[in-house]
Order: sequence, then C-alpha cells, then structure tokens
Amino acid sequence: MVSVPGMSLVRRAGPEDAAEVLRLRQVMIDSMGHADRSTDWHTESLPALRARLAEPEGGFAAFVVDHPERPGALAALVAGTLDYRIGRAGNPLGTVGYVFSVATDPDARRRGYARACMDALLGWFRGRGADRVQLTTSAQGAPLYASLGFRPKPDPLLELWL
Repeated sequence: MVSVPGMSLVRRAGPEDAAEVLRLRQVMIDSMGHADRSTDWHTESLPALRARLAEPEGGFAAFVVDHPERPGALAALVAGTLDYRIGRAGNPLGTVGYVFSVATDPDARRRGYARACMDALLGWFRGRGADRVQLTTSAQGAPLYASLGFRPKPDPLLELWL
C-alpha cells in the first residue's frame, strides 16, 4: 500500500475488487462517449478479471483507492500490463509497461486519487524492469500524464480489429 499525505491509501486491487474495477472501467468507457453503454459484457469478463487480480506475480496490476464516503466502493482505478518486446540496448529484457484503464468515480474527482494510483502503477512497472510506459489518453487525461512526464510520440498507431 502507498500512503498519500492527507489521502486514502492506494492499494493493489485483489479478486474481491473485480466488480468495482469493472464498474470504474465502465465509467471510463462512458466518459469517452462510446455509443454502446451496455454492461452485458461485465458478467462474462468478471471471472477472467478475478483470476488476473489473484495473480500477484502476473503481468497485470490494478491500483485503487477506496471511496471515502461509500464503503465497499472504489473511488479510483489505474490498471496496466507488462508487455514483452524483443530486447534492445537499454532494455535487454524487452519489458514495456502499458496503462489502459484510468478512472475516477464522478463524485470523487479532483482529489488526486488518479495521480496517486498512477504513481503506484509506475512504481510497479519500474520494479518489474520496464524501461518505458505507454498509454493513450483523452483530452481530459492529457494534463495529468504530461505532469507525470509522458510525452506524445510522433509515430502513428495503426490498429486492426479481428
């Protein structure tokens, strides 16, 4: 756990947090303006998420802050994975971090929770040997990431849906 002065504890999420992690992921998805706001996928996703959260040595981690006004609820979530790329000079192990879910409950925003969770996740990446961390951001999130040292890359991302 990471203690943040004047703030709740940031902790690594466990299997018991899976439903709340999915709820906050849905908050993030909804805030991005996706037309389909269905939560039907949560039931199918829950067992796999619980299993990942139960692997303390795995390549996936989520860090959370408990909601200070709602017992049993989470206020903030940050999740990421470690990816393997063939090694190179400066990173012979080929370890790269990727952040893919950052969400704060609407009634808990502007309190520094997402930043505290990001600090914990970045520390986890460093401890696992990652030499860099990648993410995509919305306009809302860009100032937070810039303040943490993230910079835009000129390389365009290509994607193919299978």
